[in-house]
Amino acid sequence: MSWGTELWDQFDSLDKHTQWGIDFLERYAKFVKERIEIEQNYAKQLRNLVKKYCPKRSSKDEEPRFTSCVAFFNILNELNDYAGQREVVAEEMAHRVYGELMRYAHDLKTERKMHLQEGRKAQQYLDMCWKQMDNSKRKFERECREAEKAQQSYERLDNDTNATKADVEKAKQQLNLRTHMADENKNEYAAQLQNFNGEQHKHFYVVIPQIYKQLQEMDERRTVKLSECYRGFADSERKVIPIISKCLEGMILAAKSVDERRDSQMVVDSFKSGFEPPGDFPFEDYSQHIYRTISDGTISASKQESGKVDVKTTVGKAKGKLWLFGKKPKPQSPPLTPTSLFTSSTPNGSQFLTFSIEPVHYCMNEIKTGKPRIPSFRSLKRGWSVKMGTALEDFSHLPPEQRRKKLQQRIDELNRELQKESDQKEALNKMKDVYEKNPQMGDPGSLQPKLAETMNNIDRLRMEIHKNEAWLSEVEGKTGGRGDRRHSSDINHLVTQGRESPEGSYTDDANQEVRGPPQQHGHHNEFDDEFEDDDPLPAIGHCKAIYPFDGHNEGTLAMKEGEVLYIIEEDKGDGWTRARRQNGEEGYVPTSYIDVTLEKNSKGS
Repeated sequence: MSWGTELWDQFDSLDKHTQWGIDFLERYAKFVKERIEIEQNYAKQLRNLVKKYCPKRSSKDEEPRFTSCVAFFNILNELNDYAGQREVVAEEMAHRVYGELMRYAHDLKTERKMHLQEGRKAQQYLDMCWKQMDNSKRKFERECREAEKAQQSYERLDNDTNATKADVEKAKQQLNLRTHMADENKNEYAAQLQNFNGEQHKHFYVVIPQIYKQLQEMDERRTVKLSECYRGFADSERKVIPIISKCLEGMILAAKSVDERRDSQMVVDSFKSGFEPPGDFPFEDYSQHIYRTISDGTISASKQESGKVDVKTTVGKAKGKLWLFGKKPKPQSPPLTPTSLFTSSTPNGSQFLTFSIEPVHYCMNEIKTGKPRIPSFRSLKRGWSVKMGTALEDFSHLPPEQRRKKLQQRIDELNRELQKESDQKEALNKMKDVYEKNPQMGDPGSLQPKLAETMNNIDRLRMEIHKNEAWLSEVEGKTGGRGDRRHSSDINHLVTQGRESPEGSYTDDANQEVRGPPQQHGHHNEFDDEFEDDDPLPAIGHCKAIYPFDGHNEGTLAMKEGEVLYIIEEDKGDGWTRARRQNGEEGYVPTSYIDVTLEKNSKGS
């Protein structure tokens, strides 16, 4: 099947068909372009949707990390990847389908125009040959008619007896001339006819079939190109199906990761205060003074038996605490006396006010005198609130459980910073050794300022870690040493001002430490004397100072390079070792500044 043999006379039809094919190709390219725009808009809208519902970077701490929320954020991430794959589809279609179609359509138009021009030129040449042949034919026909007229005139004059010989001779010459011209035109017509027949045969059997064959091949290539574009259109979608499937599988896994039990536990961890539920209120019998008997001792004994449950009120954290059905009801407290108000400590180191019930006869005396010894609860709580403003560094304004979590987070951050500084110190020491071995590479003294700065940073971070660990131990009820045995009778010490060291207390500032006994306001009672520790700790080894240490901070011990000290307490992991001079002066020194030698029989005592 060939257009050249089957459609030799359908030049105009083939012209229209090839133009329709190019128009269809451009129409499909327009369809692909609109599909690309749809994919791009779809991907853009998906990304905007993900951006709208993704958590803000600034609200990281405020966003609850429940499994349902984490699953939703994972679904958003997968959806964002899905949007990226839609963009990949659009880019693939634009490059492989639409761009290729537009380039091919341009080439197709140029090729079609060239083939049609060749066909028109061949047709024009054939028409020119036909005109030449037709002109020679007409000229031959005309000369033949003229020759016939000359022959008829000659025969008429030859048969006419009245015609002269000259007229007959003239007519004969005219006949011979017309006959000769007719013969010449006949030969010319025959030659033109033979030439036209040859050109016509060549036109319809050689030239036109070749042109139509090229048009046929062009149209078939156009059809093949459309088929390839159809396949590329589908392949662009099929290539991203595995990744899209992974995105959908990720969404399914995110849905399966939702754990309602874990979310419930996270609610507990987020909002647990650590407080114990309120205990029962003791019965307060105000009618005993009405039915007083003669024996005050009996009344006192019965009063003491009924008052075994002390009324303990924690001022500060419980001030704004919300109870299950509103605020905690205010109990009717007995009159307060100077001896009934004192500061006590729980096993975990937190301080609270304890109101003890005195014997009935003392209460009767107080009722008679009518002079209150201390201000009301309102003024007491007001002073407590003023104290709380300076205690935010240790998170004492938070409930115990939340405070423990915050302190643990801070300790983890400080440990990471300490590790960085330690790595930097190690790198500087290695560089210093290299400079000392190879002076041409650098001056070792140039690293000393940076090394000193790094050492100061390490000391500061260790102090901070030690301070926060003390606070954490206080919350967890694991504090030991003097920190657990020291109590104050001053109500101002209800708010923790900093972490307590074995020889003093640190302030909120990490670089300033306050050493010495806690402030005593008013009187000094027997509770402070009970826990005083005057016996010096035994030496468990000795150390030699590698570097000098100024010991400006309170609680630290200054030392010179090469000085020998006694070790009375090992490093607990905070970078500080407790040492003592021969004169009895004690304090903490950096462990990295000394060379420690422990006695085998005393180690760990």
